[in-house]
Amino acid sequence: MREHGEQGRVFLVGAGPGDPELLMLKALRLLRQADVVVYDRLVSAAVLDLVPEGVSRISVGKAAGHHSLPQDQINELLVRLVRGGRCVVRLKGGDPFVFGRGSEEALRLKKAGIPFEVVPGITAATARSTYAGVPLTHRGVSRGVRLVTGHLREDQEIELDWRALSDPEATLVIYMGLSNLGILRERLIGAGLDPDIPAMAVQNGTLPQQRKLRGTLRNLPERVADAGMGAPLLIIVGRTVALADELDWFQTEEFPQEERHVAAVCLPRT
Repeated sequence: MREHGEQGRVFLVGAGPGDPELLMLKALRLLRQADVVVYDRLVSAAVLDLVPEGVSRISVGKAAGHHSLPQDQINELLVRLVRGGRCVVRLKGGDPFVFGRGSEEALRLKKAGIPFEVVPGITAATARSTYAGVPLTHRGVSRGVRLVTGHLREDQEIELDWRALSDPEATLVIYMGLSNLGILRERLIGAGLDPDIPAMAVQNGTLPQQRKLRGTLRNLPERVADAGMGAPLLIIVGRTVALADELDWFQTEEFPQEERHVAAVCLPRT
């Protein structure tokens, strides 16, 4: 039990991509010790199930075109909650500092004189590509990775260095690009990227309901629309996507993905 007047602390915690077994050990410990958990929409139900009963949970989830709580109000909420010595866990999908606005919240806490810690999480780019059988780098195929967001802000033009992103020797990973996938395609092709370079969309990556769709930069927007794929969706563009069939370990005929979280264990040595 915390003593009255003891200073509280905020932990900006990455919840990872969805699979609770990919959660950091420190993140799990903090969830069990928290007084209150403030979480985003992209935090999976399986991760939230790890929060003990009786711990206050506050959803501040954001979705495209709808914000249940604006960012500046989330910042002030954290400042208020920590008063009275509370241990506040700010739980974010993926990693707090990769398109998670964790740094904005940390700066507000710093300004208010509130101690905080940041616990990294496995970001979607690494986790969902791996679960889809796509290595982000591969010797002789891809020598670098670029992470961008395809989300438009208030109908503004997406301002990116399209020529730099069109490097065929790098893998491009696009977060939040579903609604602007056609625009992204046109900009990349216009900057010189081969329209027939392999591309993939991954929905609900690392979860039992994971879906993936492989195509090319040229046809991926139409194929995604025809398949009815929705958010959260990760887009991967690059030559390493061509390795997905050979490296597809997460969903196979011998080991259906619905069974993986139960059956994927190491067998004892004989």
